[in-house]
Amino acid sequence: MNEAGTVRAAAAQIAPDLRTPGATLDKVCATIEEAAARGVELIVFPETLVPYYPYFSFVRAPAFSGADHLALYQQAVTVPGPELDRVAALAARHTMVVVLGVNERDHGTLYNTQVVFDRDGRLLLKRRKITPTYHERMIWGQGDASGLKVVDSGVGRIGALACWEHYNPLARYALMTQHEEIHCAQFPGSMVGQVFADQIEAAMRHHAAESGCFVVNATGWLEDHQIESITDDPARQKALRGGCMTMIVSPEGKVLGEPITEGEGLCVADLDMALILKRKRMMDSVGHYARPELLSLMIDRRPTATWHDVADAGQEQPGTDTSPRSESDDREQSVVHRTAHQ
Repeated sequence: MNEAGTVRAAAAQIAPDLRTPGATLDKVCATIEEAAARGVELIVFPETLVPYYPYFSFVRAPAFSGADHLALYQQAVTVPGPELDRVAALAARHTMVVVLGVNERDHGTLYNTQVVFDRDGRLLLKRRKITPTYHERMIWGQGDASGLKVVDSGVGRIGALACWEHYNPLARYALMTQHEEIHCAQFPGSMVGQVFADQIEAAMRHHAAESGCFVVNATGWLEDHQIESITDDPARQKALRGGCMTMIVSPEGKVLGEPITEGEGLCVADLDMALILKRKRMMDSVGHYARPELLSLMIDRRPTATWHDVADAGQEQPGTDTSPRSESDDREQSVVHRTAHQ
């Protein structure tokens, strides 16, 4: 655990470019440069900022969203890929940890993906939102638990979740058990109104206090002309306003700095890492305050697969591994075999 020193963190609330391919990534790079000039060591961007969150899917019926969905496919990124190489290079140049939300294209499916680049530009984590929310299920595929892990970075142990994954207590607990020190959260913003902002604040402050970690949360933003380009219906436009709460929270649940609820900007705060131990001395949810003999979490972090190569019983196939197998190997293979036939 990083128990000493401070980390200057920033949460970015910026608007995507809904019209020009590649322009949102340009804004991301410019924002990293701006943050570097302010001494930022960790920056978090909003949910699926690159190229943009699919706001259209919230206010338009699926039958009328085909063209917009295809456009999102065409501008989505691969991970790793040339677009994100630019972000990695900037992370290394400024020795900054960068957490970015992207629409990831993997052949014929899009995913809501979070990527974490370390201070040397290495890709530390790629994780996919495990369950897209409501309208998002028409846009993205489901992720798996292989990305529910905390990674060691140049600024501490980092975990990440997207949007309403914060309302899945077991997903949050999976990260808590790995002793995350800085939790990076992302929301789309510009949706649902003030109630969404209120819910975000409550969720972020609760997770910080419960897990004894810092929370750096970034929400997106839409300008009026962007909202009007998505829908010309005033009632539907109302559904694309409000809901922004870009903020940083201490392990004691205290809001650090001034949250951003309107417009673009950077919320910047210095994280005193000694506060983590101060909080956990009183209440460690996965340590002295836990009761694992009564309550515990089971997680299957094997990546999901759409095919399983199972050789015929008793017949050696070309390339078959004939090395001795342990009982644990046999049990694992049995589980995979049963899963493949369910």
